[in-house]
Amino acid sequence: MIKEKFKKGHLLIAEPSIYGDLSFNRSVILLADHNPEGTVGFILNKPLEYTLTDLVPEIESSFTVYNGGPVEQDNLYFIHTVPELIPDSVEISNGIYWGGNFEKTRDLINDGVIQKENIRFFLGYTGWSANQLEDELNANSWILIENNFKQNILMKSSVDFWKEQLIELGGEYLIWSNAPENPMLN
Repeated sequence: MIKEKFKKGHLLIAEPSIYGDLSFNRSVILLADHNPEGTVGFILNKPLEYTLTDLVPEIESSFTVYNGGPVEQDNLYFIHTVPELIPDSVEISNGIYWGGNFEKTRDLINDGVIQKENIRFFLGYTGWSANQLEDELNANSWILIENNFKQNILMKSSVDFWKEQLIELGGEYLIWSNAPENPMLN
């Protein structure tokens, strides 16, 4: 866990107590931006039943699209590890980039140059206004950790990502790692 101030590139792990919130229950979020106006992130472990082709028919790809968060879910966002291929990308940290030229990205995916290990697409994002995330951290809604996966985070399986992070945290979190999604059903 990080005791210092959070910054872009860090991961937020939802506390087990967030079990009633459909968006954030068992979420692992990559913080993509943090500034005095607020914070933006993408939920890494909530795949949707859509492929990229379902949403953008001119892209011939079976890449899974993820629920990035409850804000602007009618917009498609992406993070990637290939800034040398995608112009206008913005570095988040540790070799992970946000966005860039979508037309070029489309062409590179259609040509087979960009693989699913290099990119992840999201409908929506998570967002917090100024000081909102700090308040949620102080209320113990989130665990803040370093992204030790660096750019390899895009290759992490989404299915057990939250559970794996709790096991790694150890201590009191071990019991929660095996609890059912709704503890009332236990």
